[in-house]
Amino acid sequence: MDLEFGQDLEPQMSMKVSPRLVAASYILELSAQELQQVIAQELNENPALEIIEPQTCSVCGSAWQGSICPVCLSKQKQDERPNEDGEYLEDYVPTQSLASPPDEDFDPLTQVASQMTIGEHLLLELQAILPERDLPIAEYLVGNLDENGYLQCSLEEVADYFGVDLKHVEGILAQLQTLEPIGIGARSLRECLLIQLNYLADQNITFPYAREIVSEHLTELAEHKFGQIASALGISTDKVAAASDWIKHHLNPYPSRGWSTSEPGTTQPANYVLPDVVINEVENGFEVEVVESKRFFLRITPVYRSLAATLEREPQQFTEDERRHIKQYVSRAKLFIANINQRRQTLHKITSAIVEEQKDFLRYGIRFLKPLTRAAVAARLGMHESTVSRATASKYVMLPSGQVIPFSNFFTASLSVMDVIKEMIENEETPLTDQEIADRLAERQIFIARRTVAKYREQLNILPSSLR
Repeated sequence: MDLEFGQDLEPQMSMKVSPRLVAASYILELSAQELQQVIAQELNENPALEIIEPQTCSVCGSAWQGSICPVCLSKQKQDERPNEDGEYLEDYVPTQSLASPPDEDFDPLTQVASQMTIGEHLLLELQAILPERDLPIAEYLVGNLDENGYLQCSLEEVADYFGVDLKHVEGILAQLQTLEPIGIGARSLRECLLIQLNYLADQNITFPYAREIVSEHLTELAEHKFGQIASALGISTDKVAAASDWIKHHLNPYPSRGWSTSEPGTTQPANYVLPDVVINEVENGFEVEVVESKRFFLRITPVYRSLAATLEREPQQFTEDERRHIKQYVSRAKLFIANINQRRQTLHKITSAIVEEQKDFLRYGIRFLKPLTRAAVAARLGMHESTVSRATASKYVMLPSGQVIPFSNFFTASLSVMDVIKEMIENEETPLTDQEIADRLAERQIFIARRTVAKYREQLNILPSSLR
């Protein structure tokens, strides 16, 4: 048997991803907070890079021009215009004089992100009503509240830990339960609702049999067994149903979820995020602004810029190590700056394309949200779909209304349908089944299956008709 060895050379094409593209993709994918961390790290590691943060207005965060804020000045002029009765509007009062120098350390977005947490709010209130010796116990109780506002530790455990009497801990918990949001610090759903009933009773707001149903028949109420409750209380099922409706609309089983420092008692959670992009409505349409481009810009430090210029003209003045050092850090700074600028441009292009497609949504609300995919935006801009996905992942946009939403909302057409379903259920006279909701949607030319209605209802955290 003969063996033959040989080499055949055939040309082949293969794709290689450059380090620059990898770095650009990484920067593009970062959220606003992650980007701040990466920039801070790069500034620490690269002596050739520096950040310039222009002076900003303490009212709106816009860059100052000289000693005034042009945005606030324009706003002030608009608010000083006469109203229909010929009187001047004076609602706008800037928190800082237009002629006063801005705070050098001010970041307008920290006002959004640094809102008081519910734990901080509760401890601040407790400090005013409890003696100082009881504050460690109060802090322990607040620290053991879950996301819904329920206490997750036993009072016996607290008493043993601090070496105090059980009744003493009960007294501190009672003080905690007097605070807003009403129902906070409860150890069970029944206790939470009873605390709220007591509070409403102090305001002369009561309803027949509501307390009896919560105290003795909460399980049957959740299972919608109105007949059993009516029989036990000796009343009609209509009265039980009326009490159930009153309980549903006046009591909150999740007190922490409905807490906001700005409006106590509201039903909107106090979640705060940093927007990456702001959309403003202007006279001729909408204006897109990438937030970071207003807050800072990066550049090569004057020292290294001078060294790089000298190196190019007279390289013999430097040793080999010095030349390597200057080239390495200046090139690294240029690449980092280019990636940051590319991120800004990509975010601006993608948001502008979304705005063009979703103008009605921006003006009139979620009912006018059009079906839109990342692939469609990519095709419109001549980008790859993965680029649009990276640019919009984990990022938020502030709408002209002031609401901050994730970019993903623009690509979730079902949100408009879910809003219709939510409205139907809120206005229902009797609980609607999923099939009945699907039929009513069909009357509005919205055709989805019953199981899809059930899925959307579950995403809205709404119980089925049998439990509503």
